Amino acid sequence: MKVKLTAIILSVFIIAPVFAACGKTDAGEKHVQDLNYEESTEEISNPDQGFYRPVYVKIDENGATYNKGVINSQTQLYHLRCDISAFSAAVNNATDKPLTDEAMEGLDALLFCLKENDKNAIVRFAYDPGYNGSADKEPALEVMLKHVESVCSVLNHYVNTVTAIETGLIGPWGEMHTSAAANPEHITPLINAFLIGASEIPVLVRTPKMIYDYIDVSDDKIEEISISPDEKAYRLGIYNDGYLGSESDLGTYRNRERDINFLSAQNAHLPFGGEVAVPDSPLHNIEACLPEMNKIHLSYLNSEWDNRVIKKWKNTFYTEACGLEKQYYGKTGFTYIQNRLGYRFVLKNSVFTYSSSSEKLNVRLTLQNAGFGNLNRNKRAKLIFTDSTGATAFIADYGEIALKDELEFNVEHGLESGKYDVYLRIYGEELQSAPLYCVKFANDGLWNNDLKANKIGSFELISA
Repeated sequence: MKVKLTAIILSVFIIAPVFAACGKTDAGEKHVQDLNYEESTEEISNPDQGFYRPVYVKIDENGATYNKGVINSQTQLYHLRCDISAFSAAVNNATDKPLTDEAMEGLDALLFCLKENDKNAIVRFAYDPGYNGSADKEPALEVMLKHVESVCSVLNHYVNTVTAIETGLIGPWGEMHTSAAANPEHITPLINAFLIGASEIPVLVRTPKMIYDYIDVSDDKIEEISISPDEKAYRLGIYNDGYLGSESDLGTYRNRERDINFLSAQNAHLPFGGEVAVPDSPLHNIEACLPEMNKIHLSYLNSEWDNRVIKKWKNTFYTEACGLEKQYYGKTGFTYIQNRLGYRFVLKNSVFTYSSSSEKLNVRLTLQNAGFGNLNRNKRAKLIFTDSTGATAFIADYGEIALKDELEFNVEHGLESGKYDVYLRIYGEELQSAPLYCVKFANDGLWNNDLKANKIGSFELISA
């Protein structure tokens, strides 16, 4: 039997060549699925978000070295702090050097290790030896641009693994300050090189001003900025390593309200995060920080810095003063923030339309994103049908989709009579037939770890 598939994303329509034309669903009864539609307060480790762990990587002429023990089952997201100071004359007292093949092979091996372990990474390069806070260690600009070209040739093989590239390169810790090169004459060309060289990966800089400089917008025009998806700058956001540390976030913002209004729109489709700072700042009091975290679409934070702020959140509780989400009353502020970093999809309704003797099934899903941020990349989708024994009986592949609040799938399954459970797998890619970077819904009882998919309902077919 020829199988016809249709995937419809309400508000956003994605039509691949294998899809049948979107059309009227065959008549049948509507069945609201008997599932748990409430949000769980369980911690969920989904791709591209959450509390990350830093990994210090030394890259030299011979390859890349790092502590492999840091990569474990407890952490999904890592922050790769790549020291490439060996290639700068300001450090090696010789000459500026191109990145060697062995160096790039070492970076490639590290990223492949993360990929095969189903992990994500934010990547930053710097010329600060050992990430110890040294300034003015950069090579000449033309050398840095060549280095960007080299690393992008590796990063491009890992578009589902790399959550974002932090431009870095300049200044202590690659934080783009306290250096003679921390100026638009150096930063703007480096931004452009990353945006061109890694055209499918978000690129982040240290301050909104660096974005304003890149798009050449003066202060009096900032509130009028509108960046369209076909512009390179649409993929340009910031990382904030002074987060909530002061009114300016330790120099991140020149005008907090104005800059956050800009970032609210830009970060709606980009990852945003960094490190909290200064434990006595009132800005990270739990009642004060949550509304801004939501507005700025916070995606990730360092789990290790500032540990005093993390401890503060772990000793503070979510109450009515924080919001109306009663399921979190009595939970710590840390738990609430951890569960809200990035996206968090909750299945709110699932309706199957079919007749018991038909080979056609229509599925309509309603999702709620309860996270601060959004799912900033398209995913692939499959509907997986399992029989009464739990064995896979049929798979419908819908290719790439944009995950939205309303989803609709039509399928001709050709299944024999019997009872079937249906699962939705949302994933990034496959490695040796195993799905990677799968999205788990925040509902109790829906996740099937063997299938790496969320249960969305059941139905029964009866022979005519």
